Amino acid sequence: MAALLGRAPQCAFAVAVAHDDGRPVVIANAPLLDDGRPMPTRYWLVDVELRRRVSQLEGDGGVRAAEAAVDAAALAAAHDRYAAERDALVSQDHRGPRPTGGVGGTARGVKCLHAHLAHRLAGGDDPVGDWVLARLTDSGDVSIIERFAPAPASGQSALAPAIGEAAPMSSPASASGEPTQVKVRPQPLEGSDGG
Repeated sequence: MAALLGRAPQCAFAVAVAHDDGRPVVIANAPLLDDGRPMPTRYWLVDVELRRRVSQLEGDGGVRAAEAAVDAAALAAAHDRYAAERDALVSQDHRGPRPTGGVGGTARGVKCLHAHLAHRLAGGDDPVGDWVLARLTDSGDVSIIERFAPAPASGQSALAPAIGEAAPMSSPASASGEPTQVKVRPQPLEGSDGG
């Protein structure tokens, strides 16, 4: 994981989305770093190729385009759901700073297409993540195989218990023990014929 992140992980995490060979694509972070500081970004895109492609999309004006294309109320609702899921993992008796904001730590608008795609791939209802995914899959270079956990029984939470309680971290897509799988076909090098 340190090689994918470019540094040692600073908090507990679980793989929420993986390639069919098991390589991590998205991790679900604990809401607090190991030193107690808040970690607002619950879902983190760690796959090198997907990060590169999303960075290219951002560089081509994707953040503004996504924000213009997506219904503002749907985006606000996605931020609220993301924050509620993350915040539910912080113990009620936690004293100290808590994470704030929604997807990627922002309360409104679009800050980072990577964070929205990670949320969407991990099973989140995220209209910006849908927008990014559509751009990536339109070319046929990215295919997604989604496996979602069955709905929780009545009265049972779909979220993991608060950090510090005896249970593994989970996400909507990984609660079944089978993360979403992603297949990414390599893009040809610039100037090649792709063959």
